[in-house]
Amino acid sequence: MTLAERAMRQLEVWPDLLTSLASCGRGRALRSVHSEIAHFHSDRDVDLHLTLRTIQRIQDDLRESTALRLIPGSRWVTVHLDCDTDVDLLMSLVSVALQAHQTGPPPEGPAITTCNYNRVVLVPRDCA
Repeated sequence: MTLAERAMRQLEVWPDLLTSLASCGRGRALRSVHSEIAHFHSDRDVDLHLTLRTIQRIQDDLRESTALRLIPGSRWVTVHLDCDTDVDLLMSLVSVALQAHQTGPPPEGPAITTCNYNRVVLVPRDCA
């Protein structure tokens, strides 16, 4: 069983989550009554809908993790599952996402509203 499958099985039993097809057309999704919360795109990549407000509030902590990819303006964070610790991080962030969506989608103004699937991410590198 892949890490993504294991995470999905653990999250499927959470009472506030329902499974469905991802609105982006790629993979399975978990959703609350208000919003899609997570898209499971592959055996290792999960997009998580945290909201702009939540990302801004905890962005320093998010940037410290090598498992997370942030795209400027996106309400979604990509979690790359390489080990059990990454699955634990995903579980914690799903809880944060559910709290962020408890009262429905926040009025956040213009931003990228779709998940991060197929978006190009340029990772800065040191050049000698």
